[in-house]
Amino acid sequence: MAGSLVQVATETVSSGVSSVTITGINTDDVYLCTFVNVSSANDNVGLYARITKSGSADTTSNYDKGQMNYRVETSFSNTSNDTDDDKFNLGNMGTGTSETHQGHMYLYNFNNANEPSTLSWERSNLMADPNYLYGNMGIGVHTVESASDGLQFYISSGNVAGGTFTLYKVI
Repeated sequence: MAGSLVQVATETVSSGVSSVTITGINTDDVYLCTFVNVSSANDNVGLYARITKSGSADTTSNYDKGQMNYRVETSFSNTSNDTDDDKFNLGNMGTGTSETHQGHMYLYNFNNANEPSTLSWERSNLMADPNYLYGNMGIGVHTVESASDGLQFYISSGNVAGGTFTLYKVI
């Protein structure tokens, strides 16, 4: 059946870790990575993602992105011209009740060694102080023409305290 999901890998964090790496991309299919209830050990930190090559995060300055940010207590904003970074910044969160990230990322051309890896995402989280819902939709490209096999998620300062990360192949 077209449009079905096949689970490739999953990682559940229940105590602090510095990063979560989820790999298993080995075909030219589109992949979907979900992240649910991702929390941080520190307050007012960012959730970041990097592309992995042979299971290791690529830390070079080859990440370009653009996104639309939504906040219910104010107007939306755009983030564009975010080029030559060393990661994708998915947004801030804290340690308050329910301050967790939820989202998904579609991954394209990851297994293709002759094209840059590209992705699109949607994510949201609740901020506690002041209390508001925040989210964004974004696109990104890793401007290196080489095969990628997954993603690494980490927090800008401190540990990932919890969450479930799952990688699916879309068939």
